[in-house]
Order: sequence, then structure tokens, then C-alpha cells
Amino acid sequence: MDLFEDDTPEDAGNGNMPEFTVSELSGAVKRVIEGEFGFVRVRGELGRISRPRSGHLYLDLKDDKSVISGIVWRGVASKLDMQPEEGMEVIATGRLTTYPGQSRYQIIIEDMRPAGLGALMAMLEKRKAMLQAEGLFDPERKKPLPFLPEIIGVVTSPSGAVIRDILHRLRERFPRKVLIWPVAVQGKNCAPEVARAIEGFNKLTPGGALPRPDLLIVARGGGSVEDLWGFNEEIVARAAAASQIPLISAVGHETDTTLIDFVSDKRAPTPTAAAEMAVPVRMELLARAGEGQMRLTRALTHRLEVRGQRLRDLARAMPRAETLLDQPRQRLDLLSDRLPQALIRGVDRRRLALSQPAGALRPGLLSRMLATRAEALGRRADRLSIRPIQREIALGGDRLKALGKRLDDAGARRVEAPRDRLDGLDRLLQTLSYKGTLARGYAVVRGEGGQVLTTSAAAKEAAGLEIEFADGRMKIGGGGSGKPKKAKAPEQGSLF
Repeated sequence: MDLFEDDTPEDAGNGNMPEFTVSELSGAVKRVIEGEFGFVRVRGELGRISRPRSGHLYLDLKDDKSVISGIVWRGVASKLDMQPEEGMEVIATGRLTTYPGQSRYQIIIEDMRPAGLGALMAMLEKRKAMLQAEGLFDPERKKPLPFLPEIIGVVTSPSGAVIRDILHRLRERFPRKVLIWPVAVQGKNCAPEVARAIEGFNKLTPGGALPRPDLLIVARGGGSVEDLWGFNEEIVARAAAASQIPLISAVGHETDTTLIDFVSDKRAPTPTAAAEMAVPVRMELLARAGEGQMRLTRALTHRLEVRGQRLRDLARAMPRAETLLDQPRQRLDLLSDRLPQALIRGVDRRRLALSQPAGALRPGLLSRMLATRAEALGRRADRLSIRPIQREIALGGDRLKALGKRLDDAGARRVEAPRDRLDGLDRLLQTLSYKGTLARGYAVVRGEGGQVLTTSAAAKEAAGLEIEFADGRMKIGGGGSGKPKKAKAPEQGSLF
């Protein structure tokens, strides 16, 4: 029987109308809706979105006049190419059905896509504004790239031309160790795999069996907005922002822009440009090092030349060594000429000073003084008791002997030191006298008047010569006999 056949007006007023339970009526409506509307495509704006712990998605599709409830089961939600967000315009494909428990109809969504490029751009701008408000785009949080990384980690597809371009450019500029983390670069698996790759590289231990990279490159070739959409996902942007390793994004061509470009530490227009940013040119570094070495050599050479010239200028301003020694040499000659006479006068003064105390300390004088004192004492002894006087005399005699011995010793010591010094001065006088020089084989040549001749010219002009040797003098010419005669001994107190 058809539940929805038309009733006649006559039946409406009697009790012949069939009766249905609520469940029967709800089931009949369900069958009608599901039979008339199989799979449908609905375009609308996402309204309320609920994500319970079961993993299902409950949402509303609406336009300016109506609202349809929608459900995305957990298995379908995990396979969606996009993450539904409130306010996004989408095209949903699914089955229209009812929910008898609440007397409403709803759509079971099997697929969901953004409704055109405009919807994608609107969603992208919304995410961008949210991440920017959190400070993930701030230049202060971006890390500087290492000058020459030892290990470079690359997140890309292992089968594309991108990885070959990166490796080729690194090999040309400065070969480095490269670790590749293969990922899908488009589709629904792109975003989670790229995020896991960035997090995985950061979890590696520096210096371990699989060392942690010093620099990361996330790369992909060019494509449409839909192809690059995986790099606009929030999970990828947050993974790049949280990376402790400096990261270069090289997604698409120069005109393509994704969210990872804003949060990365450096954006490269192409994957090849990312490789150029990662390492310097080895030959340029060698050239710069060579240039620096040449500049250093030139600077050192110039410095040495300047210091050498300054040293030469200062040397010209200083007196010569011979000039510095002229005055001391002349002074030495003057003092050496005055030394013999000074020694003789010094010895005479000390002999005179020694003779005065020596005359006062003669033993004979002391004996006479003792005799005189003894005689005077004898004359007084007649008036005094003999025994005390004898004892005093004996005691005084002993004391006198001791004093006399001390006086003799003191006199001997007082005379001995000047005598030794006088002997030393006498030996020095003999050494410095010209007699000692003659004894070593020299001779003194004199003219007729006795003057000393010091040049051969003066000797040729003299009429006669007298040559004095150590053992005597000999005359040559001027009527002399030519036999040597003994030299006169110098007078006492005279050097010659």
C-alpha cells in the first residue's frame, strides 16, 4: 500500500483513514528521500563544525536562506584532501538521508573540495592572518643560515628532478653530505609527511650514527595552487616554525607563495637557488683566501719597509760609536799620564803621616818614661809602707807589661798595613815606569839636546842620536864611542 496516496475528501471525515506509527512514517519518509535523492553535489558555506572524540565531523552547509546538516564519518574525514574550516565555501558530494531520532534530514558527505580558487585563497588568507597574529612570521625569530654546513637535510620527493638539481648544484659549488627524507610533495599525504620529516630531522642526535643536519631544505617543483596546497597546511607551517635547524623553503617557482615560505628562515625562489643559498662557491672562497694572503703579505712588507726607513732615519740622527768613545779615550790618556806622579805623591803623604805616630811610639822613649816614673816612685816609697807599695808596684808592673805588649802589637799592625800598601804602590810604580817598558825590548831615542825623538823624520835631521836600552845607553854619530853606557838611576821620588 502507498503511504502517500491521496485521500478523498469523503475519507477525511470518517474513520476509514489508515493509522501509522511514528517509526513507520519516519521510515517511509527515509525511503522516499533516499530513493529520490541518491548521490548529490551541494555547494555551500561551512557553518558550525564539531569534532567529537569519535573522529567524526558534524557540520552545517548553508547559504543565505537554508541550512543542511552534514556528517563526515571518521574513515572519510582522514582521507580528505583539505581540512574543513568554518566560513569556507565547498562542494560536498554525498548521500541525502534522514535521522528519524530527531525528524530531520542530512547529507552523508563522501567527498569535499573547495568551491574554486577563490575559496582556497580565502582559506589561505585566513590561515595566514592567524599565524601572523601568533608571531610566526616575525623576522626576529628567524635563525641565520650557517656559512658552511657540514650536513644538509633535504625534504622532497626522491624521484623528481628537484633532488637532482639540488645535488648537482651542491656538487658544483661546494660538495657537502646530504641526507634525503623522501615525502609526497602533493596530495593528501603531502602535509603530514612533510611535517613528520621536519620533526624527524630535528630529533636526530648531533654527531650520532645518523647525524643531525646543520641545515634543512624543503623543496618542490612548480605547480598549480591545488598541487602546492600541502605546503599551505597549518601542520606544515607550525612544524617549520618549530624547527631548531635553520630551514630554507624552496616550494614552486619564484611566483608561487605558500605558508611555509613565511615561517621558514629563508625563502628560495627555486630549489636550485636554495642549493646556492646553502653553501658558498668553493673556488670563490679559495680566491678570497688567496687575495687575503696577498694583502697580508703586502701589508707586512710595507710595514717592514716603513719601520726600516724609520730606523735608518733615527740611526742618522744618532752619533757614531767612534764619536761616543773619543772623549772617554782622551780622558783615559790624561789620567794615565797623571797616574805615576799621583802614586808617588800619595806614597809620600802616607809615609809622612806614618812617621809621626811611629816616632811617638818608640820603645826607648817608653823605657825612659818608665825609668823616670820608677825613680819618682822610689823617692815616694821611702815615705810609704813598703808592702802595699810593693804589691801595687807588682800589680802595676803586670798591667804595664800587658799595656806595653798591646801597644807593641797595635803599633806593629798600624805600621804593617801602610807598609804593605807602600810596597804595592812601589811595585805598581816599577811596572808603570818606562824602565819596565825598556826591559820588554823597547828603546828610547834622544837627540843631542836630550829631547825624545818620536818620528823617523826627526831622527834623520838630528846630528847625533842617543839610544837608551834597559841595560844602558848608546850614542850613534856626533862623536860618540858607540858603546852602550849604563843609565843613571832615577833620583829618589822621581819617576825618571
